[in-house]
Amino acid sequence: MLLPKKVKHRKWQTDRTNPRSLSADTRGVSLVFGSFALKSLSSHRIQSNQLESARKAMTRALGKTGKVWTRVFPDRPYTSKPPEVGMGKGKGDPQGYCFQVLPGRIIFEVDGAEPAVAKEALRKAGTKLPVKTRIVGR
Repeated sequence: MLLPKKVKHRKWQTDRTNPRSLSADTRGVSLVFGSFALKSLSSHRIQSNQLESARKAMTRALGKTGKVWTRVFPDRPYTSKPPEVGMGKGKGDPQGYCFQVLPGRIIFEVDGAEPAVAKEALRKAGTKLPVKTRIVGR
């Protein structure tokens, strides 16, 4: 799983949900490395284990021919409290790391595989993620 080597703050504050902040992303929205990509259509926080399972599904479907680029990195810690614990008594412990994906962000890129194989691999990866996705090409 992906996680940062060192973080400045163990726990982050919760973001305000603002309609303008959930509008389309402006960074990481175009293909740079590969010929096909998985682009998000909705906003959500993707956890590092979800990214890892999508990457595994994609690399298994591609075989040895394709190369994969992951364009996002989970650097935002998320916390949770244990089950059946009452309200109060502080914030929960850090459980892992996630990445806030906005609409239009490229998540994975693929190159070096047949178009049908690359599209099928990206489709399989998209089913593992909590966002609606679209496959885009050059």
